[in-house]
Amino acid sequence: MKAAFVVQRYGREVVGGSEKLARDYAERLYRQGWDITVFTTTALDYTTWANHYPEGESILKGVRIKRFRVERQREMNSFNAMSQEFFRGPRTREEQERWLEEQGPVVPSLIEALRRERKNYDVFVFFTYLYYPTYYGLKEVGEKAVLFPTAHDEAPFYMGIMEEVFNRPRALFFLSHEEKDLVERTYPGSNFREVMGAGIAPPRRTFPELFLSKFPVFQPVLLYLGRIDEGKGCRFMLDCFSPYSEYRLSTMLLGGRLNMKLPENPSIIYMGFLPEQAKWDAIASSFITVHPSSLESFSYFLLESMVLGKPVLVNEASPVLKGHVERSGAGLTYKDCLSFASAIELLLTEPDLYRDMSRKAKDYVNENYRWEVVLPRFEKILREI
Repeated sequence: MKAAFVVQRYGREVVGGSEKLARDYAERLYRQGWDITVFTTTALDYTTWANHYPEGESILKGVRIKRFRVERQREMNSFNAMSQEFFRGPRTREEQERWLEEQGPVVPSLIEALRRERKNYDVFVFFTYLYYPTYYGLKEVGEKAVLFPTAHDEAPFYMGIMEEVFNRPRALFFLSHEEKDLVERTYPGSNFREVMGAGIAPPRRTFPELFLSKFPVFQPVLLYLGRIDEGKGCRFMLDCFSPYSEYRLSTMLLGGRLNMKLPENPSIIYMGFLPEQAKWDAIASSFITVHPSSLESFSYFLLESMVLGKPVLVNEASPVLKGHVERSGAGLTYKDCLSFASAIELLLTEPDLYRDMSRKAKDYVNENYRWEVVLPRFEKILREI
């Protein structure tokens, strides 16, 4: 079968949940014998959409990539100010489409290519409901389209033009039960809908002691990996950790893109970007991992923590993260600094509870989110469609 994947960014250097999802599925389907082509942009940075990769075709791990030039760059501060004003009241269809073009990435040549090549592919798999390539691309490929929306409860999700985004594809694939519930409440439709998730593939070995030897840490070690900014709940997480670190000597390790000023606290250590093996070593070296975002549609980091048997501490305001914790029994939630500190203390003082959560964490991922479970189901549904 020939499948085209449509995603706003794609590449070895690209960091992002939806982009990782697209690449994981593309490469694994290719290894299963599928003919995979990715239609994407030349952008690397999602904040500016600045052109980075060369235009044209390339190959990455067997997957053919077709890159198209972004016509307009974005200045994030002015875009955020415009969006704040835009979502204060109802808007016409034309105004909503203008906002979507400001959101970007604007790639009319990609849309034209989808129109030309529609007949050459059995199915078009789109990723993320929110961007220009999905909104305009879905119109060009008709009944051959399926979509991973990666939807959140956020203002753009409720724009009137999104109704056709969610009702046009032949199938919608969700990363969590909570995402599916959100979409079905807002956009009830007759297309096929399935909670698919994604696979987690842990390494054969980790080296936690060697990893921790690089940093001046005190146990317990808490870990957060991802984009470090206030929109991800990191400010509140660190505001809660700082007084806790004065009560009990401990360390918070942070890895990922830094978009905010960190507190001046020697117990908070920023590690920068971590390569793949170092990421797994960091998880294995932690006591628990912390997940502060209230807007998540899946969370690779949470499930990667669980597959290594790490209990998780999540923001209670996130339906998706809270749902993972409740279904697995492998973590705790926090809503304020008192519950944040209390959760850590509970796991420190109740070793039997910690071991039970560790076992449940592994079982939850192995039963639901290993590629051996996810990929055959996805292939079967695509072939039926």
